[in-house]
Amino acid sequence: MAKISRKFWFTFPTKTQVQRPVIWEMSRKFPEVVFDIRQASVQDEIGIMAVLLEGEAEQVRGAVEYCRVAGLQVDPIEKTVIEG
Repeated sequence: MAKISRKFWFTFPTKTQVQRPVIWEMSRKFPEVVFDIRQASVQDEIGIMAVLLEGEAEQVRGAVEYCRVAGLQVDPIEKTVIEG
């Protein structure tokens, strides 16, 4: 299976998401996905991070979906031609 590398904005929209260790939880559930926090601004009530995820495409998709279900807004920083 092909490895991919994608950058995302992770937005933590409420105090609940800011206080929850969502990135750590994601890393435990998807240990094969490597993450690199490239930039972050976190306050008491809201946070935003630029995160690079690398790994098998299926695993990266799973990690992104896990974060969305946890209440984060996840948006690609760069779109590929296929994503349009």
